[in-house]
Amino acid sequence: MTEEIIIATPDSPAPEEPLKGAELIRREAALAPDKPGVYRMLGDDGEVLYVGKAKSLKKRVLQYAQGRFHTQRIARMVALTREMVLIRTDTEGEALLLEARLIKALKPRYNVLLRDDKMFAEILVRKDHEAPQITKHRGAHSIPGEYFGPFASTFAVNNTLDTLQKAFLLRTCTDNVYASRTRPCMLHQIKRCSAPCTGVVSLEDYNGLVGQAHDFLRGKSRKVIERMSAEMMQASDDMDFERAAHLRDRVRALNHVAMSTSVDLNEEEADVFSVFAEGGGACVQVVFYRAGQNWGDRAYFPRVDSEDSEGAILDAFLGQFYQDRQVPKLILVSHDLNEPDLMMEALSLKAGRKVQITRPMRGGKCEIVQHALNNAKAALGRRLAEHSAQSKLLQGVAEAFGLEAPPIRIEVYDNSHLGGTHAVGGMVVAGPEGFLKGQYRKFTIRDLDTKPGDDYAMMAEVFRRRFMRLIKEKDVPEGEKAFGKPDLVLVDGGQGQLDAVLAVMAELGMEGIPIIGVAKGPDRDAGLERFFMPGRLPFMMEPKSPVLYYLQRLRDEAHRYAIGANRQKRDKAISQNPLDDIGGIGARRKRALLAAFGSGREVASARVEELQKVEGISAALAQKIYDFFHGEG
Repeated sequence: MTEEIIIATPDSPAPEEPLKGAELIRREAALAPDKPGVYRMLGDDGEVLYVGKAKSLKKRVLQYAQGRFHTQRIARMVALTREMVLIRTDTEGEALLLEARLIKALKPRYNVLLRDDKMFAEILVRKDHEAPQITKHRGAHSIPGEYFGPFASTFAVNNTLDTLQKAFLLRTCTDNVYASRTRPCMLHQIKRCSAPCTGVVSLEDYNGLVGQAHDFLRGKSRKVIERMSAEMMQASDDMDFERAAHLRDRVRALNHVAMSTSVDLNEEEADVFSVFAEGGGACVQVVFYRAGQNWGDRAYFPRVDSEDSEGAILDAFLGQFYQDRQVPKLILVSHDLNEPDLMMEALSLKAGRKVQITRPMRGGKCEIVQHALNNAKAALGRRLAEHSAQSKLLQGVAEAFGLEAPPIRIEVYDNSHLGGTHAVGGMVVAGPEGFLKGQYRKFTIRDLDTKPGDDYAMMAEVFRRRFMRLIKEKDVPEGEKAFGKPDLVLVDGGQGQLDAVLAVMAELGMEGIPIIGVAKGPDRDAGLERFFMPGRLPFMMEPKSPVLYYLQRLRDEAHRYAIGANRQKRDKAISQNPLDDIGGIGARRKRALLAAFGSGREVASARVEELQKVEGISAALAQKIYDFFHGEG
């Protein structure tokens, strides 16, 4: 895709007063090319107000300068415009893809904006091992293998993994565990794994099971069930009743999935988008169908204007949604898009194959879309009710702590460690929309001068790092900052923690942000929390106050997040094997060493002569292993 940034250079000298609003846009229109492209409208301090695409940049930009605005929102946007940036592309389809990418990156104030853009879970069947592992995966496709998804919820992907384990006996263990096994694990005993690690099943037969799992995930479930049923009958005829019973259980697991998830959708893959807009809000219900099965749904609540039509919402939503996701062959929508042909062209360009977008009017597909639309309507109703309740709670928080206005961004901090080890700080963020999990952050305690278990010093380090980042970003436009400025900060702790963080804030010159210490009551009883504020005596709230319940929930979420981060660090440390750090020790040699000595600790205490007796360990390698553990390497 060819992109050309166009910089306006007027022939006449620039006036003393810089142009703005419609006058500036009129000048830009005179210089804009009659070509496809993307335009950005910028406000004060470089804030991106709007990103749009056009078949003709000249004609589209000129429409803004003519004064015939369709809505008050566009009029306000034009009045705030201080600069325009034009980017020319080869085709209108390329312009649409670039527009979606810029909207997602810059988050302009006046665009329909997709929020809660969390990566969906997928099932990964790895191809970089002799015995492919099946596992849950999120993120970039950086591991060699086949990816199946998306799954809209953790429950959906875990349920499918459970079925695959029962039906195909594929391993889920890590490569380190696989290499170190000397006998089958418990999963083999309960018939959830065929144990290729110890040779119970040959690699050829195991890869046959992997092939069957591939067929199942590609929608060929009936074919797999028929083949397995034939094997079951043959085993029964051969009077191998134990194997026949085992195959029967596997067939039952597959039949349960096939009967419970099959739908009237004769497509290998399809996504459904139903939108419902009301009261200045909108909900887009997304449903994923893969392999003829419903792999879950999710409700999105994009930022919209009350004047946006359902078609316009879907236009903006689809472009952003598929920015970093695989595009299916078929997309079903509840409303006609404003530019369906252009959207199909752009998504086909991204997918490298034809993509069909259709609005079904009758039949099974129409029923599926209508069901999703009903769910979108119900979800938006719940969302609006929750938002109203949340607004009242935030108003109560402002009154309780003497704030000038209800807080929009609340940050809550807690630390976690076990005997001073694997210390980590956690920050959670909440606001009118609830918990903003995409804004959560973990802080590994790095300061070597911090004594193990010194909660005050740990909290001080977390605050210093978090707010130094905010200071470094002071010249960055508000929408592009990694962290926004909080309106209220809650610290899990009493006067000591509060004094520690106030000292850091004074040191950084970040005074003026309300900071509250939340101390647990006697015997850690909920409802007896004491609150610490600068210049005010510690106080308590009414035990049954809704505001107190809300603050407890914030504190508990920070506690949960910090403890989870600490457990992850401990689990990672436990699973690490010192043999992994020795060059020349691969999976086979590590397995041989562990089989001979039982553990990494025993390997570390072995003599060179003992190490040499292990198959595959030469004299030079034995010396290298010995030196590694005894500080001579």
